[in-house]
Amino acid sequence: MTLHTYRTAGPDGSGTLPVVLLHGFPLDHRMWDAVAEALPGDRTVLAVDLPGTPGSADALPEPSLDASADLVAADLRAAGHDRAVVVGLSMGGYVALALLERHPELVAGLGLVDTKSIADTDEARANRLRIAAAAEDGDTVEPVRPMSTGLLGESSRAARPELVDQLAAWIEDQPPAGVAWSQRAMAARPDRTDVLRAFTGPVVAVVGDEDTVTPVPAAEDLVASAQDAQLVVVARAGHMSAIEDPAAVAAALADLLQRADTATA
Repeated sequence: MTLHTYRTAGPDGSGTLPVVLLHGFPLDHRMWDAVAEALPGDRTVLAVDLPGTPGSADALPEPSLDASADLVAADLRAAGHDRAVVVGLSMGGYVALALLERHPELVAGLGLVDTKSIADTDEARANRLRIAAAAEDGDTVEPVRPMSTGLLGESSRAARPELVDQLAAWIEDQPPAGVAWSQRAMAARPDRTDVLRAFTGPVVAVVGDEDTVTPVPAAEDLVASAQDAQLVVVARAGHMSAIEDPAAVAAALADLLQRADTATA
């Protein structure tokens, strides 16, 4: 994997926790660019390219989000961070929960953006495996190209066609073998609601009100399961709220970061 540093805390950021951003599928860390720029304050802001993304698709382990979480933990520790606020969108949220389960000492706060804690249904799991096989057998991202429109909310598709083009370009950059790996890893993930339920740190669940992949009730379930959670619904956004309204997502994360800083002070 590759750990990307958007910025490093200066003197005014002493005492603040770093934040690490975990991307969704089938994308890479670039989907966080606008949110990272909009985050206020002076703190370290990091993002990770998870296994299967460009530059991270060679010598992949067996498909498992546990492996992704372990690699995130290793990258953070190698960079000198033993505590961070972890934020994940969609697949990144699944990895964040795996990280919380496997490396709880690293997680000071949790941002769950357009995601859920439960496992796939049998139907969803079978669909992931079908897409994985098609991408791998054909050496193509064709099976996931429709996601450039399907991940966005109706408002974004209608008014901001440039977002469709941007998602399409990022998807085209992904290695087919990495697409297949990520689908199989997500298909194998367990229900981690109990992991979230046991976490005592601050949580924010962010969701677009037009998200049809992990809709508002899924975010409400996250909040109901967590001990110290807030819900933020982003208007006129779909499953890619961090791209569709980065300012709103950054504001929700800024509040989470302040809560985490206070809890660990």
